[in-house]
Amino acid sequence: MTPEPPTEPPNLHLDFNLDAPRPAPAERARRGRRHAWLRATQFFGLTLGTLSLGGSALLATAGARTTPALTDVPQFTVLLAGRDIVYCYYHQPCKDQDQREGLIQTPNTDTLMVAKVSGTGVSVLNIPRDTNVGEFDPQKSPAEQKVNGKYWTDGPQGLVSAVEEITGERVDSYVIVRADYVTRVIDALGGLDVTVPQPGIEWVDRAAGVDLKLNPGNHHLNGEQAVLFLRVRKGFGDDYGRIDHQKQALTQLAGKLKTPQGLAALPTILGGIGNGVETNVDPNVVTALLPKLTGLKLRFATLPTTTIRGTFNLAVNRERLAKVWGQATTDTSNPTIPPGLIVSIHDASGQGLGAPLGKALKALGYKTVRVQVREPSNDASQVFTQDNVQHAEELADTLNLPRLQGERFPVESGEIGILLGKDALPGLAALKTAYTPLTPTETK
Repeated sequence: MTPEPPTEPPNLHLDFNLDAPRPAPAERARRGRRHAWLRATQFFGLTLGTLSLGGSALLATAGARTTPALTDVPQFTVLLAGRDIVYCYYHQPCKDQDQREGLIQTPNTDTLMVAKVSGTGVSVLNIPRDTNVGEFDPQKSPAEQKVNGKYWTDGPQGLVSAVEEITGERVDSYVIVRADYVTRVIDALGGLDVTVPQPGIEWVDRAAGVDLKLNPGNHHLNGEQAVLFLRVRKGFGDDYGRIDHQKQALTQLAGKLKTPQGLAALPTILGGIGNGVETNVDPNVVTALLPKLTGLKLRFATLPTTTIRGTFNLAVNRERLAKVWGQATTDTSNPTIPPGLIVSIHDASGQGLGAPLGKALKALGYKTVRVQVREPSNDASQVFTQDNVQHAEELADTLNLPRLQGERFPVESGEIGILLGKDALPGLAALKTAYTPLTPTETK
């Protein structure tokens, strides 16, 4: 009897067709990068599957590089503005904060943000207070052309129109809040944890009743202190620096919305209409959005501008605007990492998490990874950049972190930063263990 040929083991078929054309070197390199990426993201899926990094506490599968779009999320664009307190007498705010007569200080909108909500997340654009509305007119006062005065002169709809002209996009609705409302919301969320840079902050304005003094280091602020911290520019360089630390604070507060304390704060948040909040948002939109908050990814950017010569007014840089705002366009099937891209990990976790994360990122194909150990920080973990928005988006998706673009973050062009705060420990503890060198006994 002729023996039967041995059966081939399953899944081990090798094709040795020598006539088949061999892939070009570039294609072989691409496939190699693709396979390495898949192996690395599978590793991330095993070790980082429970990531809750970042103030936004966005939970998703860490192996999935792109956050899937959520269904039934209302899509709209809303203007968010924070306005000043109005004073009727020296040191005395008006009893009616909505009055428009008899004021010694009119309210500007020092904080302006446009938020685009969709199934892929919330993309927020911060607008500097000195941004010029339209082309600069030398025949007019520079102050009257700035966007921060449009609420007082033209009302909410006038402010909306000004922002539409600046961004070139339609704004569906507005939410304008007073400082006292923000104070109540932050208190309801349990306060704000911040890290004050050197040399500290001292903002004393007797006429406005402001007395804020914070030494360098970590602080837990109540609502009143937090509002002053979010408004202060001294210690952060300029308005751009203030905008960047506002993003970090909002990232943390957004994360608190997903906690039990955040749910308990909803009556305070939603009860502000007519009591510190001016809005034309459809309540049905808010009701439809609330259950989706936990799955929405946060992205922050700052409106790029250039200074108008001879003034402090700022002109929009529309070319850069198109590159920094909204969801970056990424090719998830064939991710590419520029060879010169630098990833700087700022390890402020207090747990030595930066080094193991750096090793994991090198496994993903990031060739240049730098780790800086900093004092433990209360700031929310995040991915931040100045101009490398697309690659920052890819990295943020991998780590399930919010992505922040800004003008004063401590990164250069061609560099992406990762801040690991104290909140990084729960998600990265497993990664730290995975990269701990084995002892001689354990290797046997």
